[in-house]
Amino acid sequence: MPTTHRTKVAFIGTGIMGAPIAGHILDAGYDLTVNNRTKSKAEGLLAKGAHWADTPAQAAANADVVFTMLGYPADVEDVYLSTDGLVRAAKKGAYLVDLTTSSAQLAKDIHDACEVEDKHAFDCPVTGGDTGAKAGTLTLIVGAKESYAAPVLPILQTFSDKIYYMGGAGKGQTAKLCNQVSLAVCMVGYADAMALAEQGGLDVAQTLDMVSHGMGGSVAMERLAPKSLNGDYKPGFLVEHLRKDLGLALAQAEDTDITLPGADTAYTLYDMLYQIGGARLGTQAISLLYQDEATCTAAGLDWSKLDVEDLANEDEKDDKDGHCCGGHGGDGCCGGHGEGHGGDGCCGGHHHEDGHCCHHHGDGE
Repeated sequence: MPTTHRTKVAFIGTGIMGAPIAGHILDAGYDLTVNNRTKSKAEGLLAKGAHWADTPAQAAANADVVFTMLGYPADVEDVYLSTDGLVRAAKKGAYLVDLTTSSAQLAKDIHDACEVEDKHAFDCPVTGGDTGAKAGTLTLIVGAKESYAAPVLPILQTFSDKIYYMGGAGKGQTAKLCNQVSLAVCMVGYADAMALAEQGGLDVAQTLDMVSHGMGGSVAMERLAPKSLNGDYKPGFLVEHLRKDLGLALAQAEDTDITLPGADTAYTLYDMLYQIGGARLGTQAISLLYQDEATCTAAGLDWSKLDVEDLANEDEKDDKDGHCCGGHGGDGCCGGHGEGHGGDGCCGGHHHEDGHCCHHHGDGE
């Protein structure tokens, strides 16, 4: 099914990432129908000529290609595999492309269910953040061979500048989780570096610039650390979604009997940020965990929400000495900048001399 500008496209999920991606498809001249749980988030697309559908099934009914950009695996499962889901609602021969970062096994299940129905599906998570989505320069990670995805390539190219074909259903999701694990560990690294620079009396901006031009640099440091430094926590990628991705990666690692200590530590920190009210902040808000309570409060965080008992119960024994992972004393502050962050919990998930670690995987939602 070679795509042309007469190809009908449906796009479900017009949030931070989905709306600009759908906009590029629309700008390229494709007939676009959109659906989102909150219609107001699709108003910009509707004003430019997109059609509205009240349900995902209605959006997909006449579409040749259906894209989804959703929040959680549970959303993906419901939208695709429910009684009135996309697998049944889409027409014969349609292509269903899930851009969500989700479960590898779920991607396989959707692919297999579609093939039985004479439809085609592949996972295609993306990386590049909202900046890449707006610029149309995302990197696509396709859970299929190049030949399988070829019929929809012209549409994929409207919002990307690099495509990796990982070879089979679900492999795009696994590869994306590799990216998320590396990203999250880099985020922890730059937040640690910022805290150390501040405590050492350095010019933090100068120090970050120095590190970013050396072997300690990363894309996260280059693009997101300046936002942390400037107190800009607006989301390009939400804390709750990185937390979800790390949960998926840790669950998959557990299934394959490997350990990911870096991802484990990052999950602990992002789970903590999620608990205290940072779910809808940008991932660069991890640096707030190293700040004093007044700064956190000004950013909308509330340390009293932290379930330290829950964190402690994840371990074989409690840490009775009140050590903070940063080693500066105080009652459980990541950066050790004072008391009042909620008891004796270790924030960073780093191992103490007695082997104690406060990791807490959760289910990744």
